[in-house]
Formats: sequence, structure tokens, C-alpha cells
Amino acid sequence: MHEHRLIYLRRYDTVSGMKPGFFDKLVDRLDHLDKGSLQTYFLRLAREKGLMETIFQALEEGIIVLDSGAKLSYANRAAESMLGFKFEHAAGDRIQKYLKDIHWDLVLDLDEEEWSQLVRREIEITYPQHRFVEFYVVPLSAVDENEEGAVVLFRDVTRERQTTADSIESERLQALSLLAAGVAHEIGNPLNSINIHLQLLDREIGYLGNEEAVEELRELVDVSRKEVDRLDTIIRQFLKALRPSLPERKPQKLETLLNETLEVMQHEIRDRRMLVETDFATDVPAVMVDETQVKQVFFNVIKNALQAMGDGGILKLETDLTDRFVGVVVEDNGSGIDPDKLGAIYEPYHTTKAEGTGLGMMIVQRIMRDHGGEIEINSEPGRGTRLTLRFPREDARLNLLIAPEKEA
Repeated sequence: MHEHRLIYLRRYDTVSGMKPGFFDKLVDRLDHLDKGSLQTYFLRLAREKGLMETIFQALEEGIIVLDSGAKLSYANRAAESMLGFKFEHAAGDRIQKYLKDIHWDLVLDLDEEEWSQLVRREIEITYPQHRFVEFYVVPLSAVDENEEGAVVLFRDVTRERQTTADSIESERLQALSLLAAGVAHEIGNPLNSINIHLQLLDREIGYLGNEEAVEELRELVDVSRKEVDRLDTIIRQFLKALRPSLPERKPQKLETLLNETLEVMQHEIRDRRMLVETDFATDVPAVMVDETQVKQVFFNVIKNALQAMGDGGILKLETDLTDRFVGVVVEDNGSGIDPDKLGAIYEPYHTTKAEGTGLGMMIVQRIMRDHGGEIEINSEPGRGTRLTLRFPREDARLNLLIAPEKEA
């Protein structure tokens, strides 16, 4: 009987995080404890376990406990969310089922010196979401020499990596902007001069007596002027994409800006025989944005969707709401984007369409970054693309502090 109690108590010892010495003393005194004292000890143990369980479940970091066979014996909610399982169904599964790139049997077989040299490692996972996770492993023997197995601690570092990437990209664009401004100035002046001389040439051609020659020469001049205008447009678009422009923020309803953008594009939508489906959430608060810039964002992403679908496609527009963001979703059933090309869509002059300029998404990225927003793109070749724009809520901080009302 006492041996059974010892096993039971030691199991709780691992989960509760209490010092092993407490249980050693308790076991030594089992023969001398009356029923009331024993009940008191067990109530204390239950309270400690409940407290630790509450703390573990509240953590943003994932916690997994493995037994000596690398099987799951505990996982908190954060670990479930990161790795895409429910512990009630996954208990007893080998960790390799969820993290396949790690030789867990070798990890659990490390000796004390090797454990001390184990450093944190960052891995990339694709299920249930694409993210980067930093983890490190602590042997249970560090807590109780009689225990075998390990605790695996996870931390989602996707946002940190994205912030670092955005910072690097911002510095790159700033340097590119300075270079582009200088190049644009050097090219712009000769273009203006060429345009002026083409106008003078067109005027002088009119004095020629040969009408056939006049018509032929004017055609050549027109071609030249159109090419000069095209170069000038490219330069202006490039500078617009690169130059930082502080947004003039005012409270705006994103649904209103979307509808106004659709009105501007209604002729193209009608000509392409597109079907537009909208699903706007109710009670979406206004956000502080620059009206002109955000309309430019909507125009660019909707234009991309229309071009990706060809004629007769279905364009879906949605708004949604989270504690931190107001989201706008633009979804098409077009050609989709190859996964290998997704990372390059913000590069200048990168385009997957014959009629594209390759600057639209670069402008979208800059404007969203200036607004403190986020862009998420999910695309499947042959199925279409779903693009989500997230704008920060002004009331986000207050929203997080207010507990939701309980249903009666």
C-alpha cells in the first residue's frame, strides 16, 4: 500500500514543480500520519498542482513533457496551438510525429555533460501554420535524479524574424530610394529636354511642303514622344514606390474606402464580367489611416486580383475584426502564385502578369508598413489567392484590458 502511494505521489511531484524533499519527508512519515493530516497534505498538493497547471496553460510559450521513450506525457495550450494537436488525443504519441526533423532518441540519450552544452535551436514548421519556433530541452533529471525524460520549451519567434526582415528591407529601400532619386534627377532633365525638342521638331515639320513626308515624320515624332512619356511615368512610379510619405491619418471606415475604390473600378469590373461578393462585418470601428494612400492599396490589390482572374472571375471582399486589427480580405479564384515566387512579389519590377508594372505590391508594402499594418498572402497555383490586410486598431490596448461579458 505504501509503495503504491509513493509512486502516486512522485507522479504529482513532477507535474506540480514542488521540491522532491517535500515528498521524501511525506513518505517517511506515512506510517505516523493520521487521516486528517494525510488529507491536509493531499489538499496542499492538489492546490499546488492546480496553481502550476493554471500558470502553464496561461503561458505564451509552449511546454511539452516527454517520457524516456520521447512520448508526450504533458502539453500546454500554447504547445498544442504551435504544433497542431490536442493533448487529450495526442497523449502517448511520439514527439517525432509533430517535430520530425529532430533525432529525439539521441537527444534524450545525452549524458550530463552533453546536456549542459545543449543550446537553443530555431526550427521552421509548416503545420498548422508556417512559423519559426525557438526551442530548448531540459532533462527531468535536473529536477529529480530519479526521473527520466525531458521538458521541451517552445517560443514562437515568427514575428521577431519578420520585424528583423522588415528592418533590413526598410534600410535597403532607404538606400535604394537615395540612389533612385539621384538617377531620376539625372535622367529626368535629359527627358525634359528631349520632349521640348520633339515639340519644336513637330512644329518645324509643319513647314515642310511635302504632305507625305510631314505625315511620316510626325508619326516618328509621336512614337518618340510616347516613349519619352512612358519613361517619365516609370520614373515617377518608381519614386512613388520608394519615397517615404508620412500618412495624414484621420478616422476612416475601411468598408467605405473599399466601396469608393470599387466605384472607380466599376467599368473594368463590368467589362471583365466579374462577380464581386462582399461580406463586411458589422460594428467595425474606424481606423486612423490616410484615405488616399489606403485607397491606393485597395486599388492595387484589387487590380492584381482582376488581372489574375481574366474574364468572368469571382472577387470576394471581406472585413473582419480581432482584438488588435481591423482586417480586409481580398480573395480571387485566379491563377494563383507559385510558392517559390511569393517572396519576390514585393521586389521592384517583379510581376507575374504580362500587363503588370511590377511596382504595385511594392507600393502596397510601403504604405502598410507606414501605417503599422501587416500583409498576409495565401496562394495556391490554379486555385487563387487570398490576401489579408491588417490595420491596427486605435482601441486595441483598451480592448485587451476589458474582459468579455459572460453570457447569462
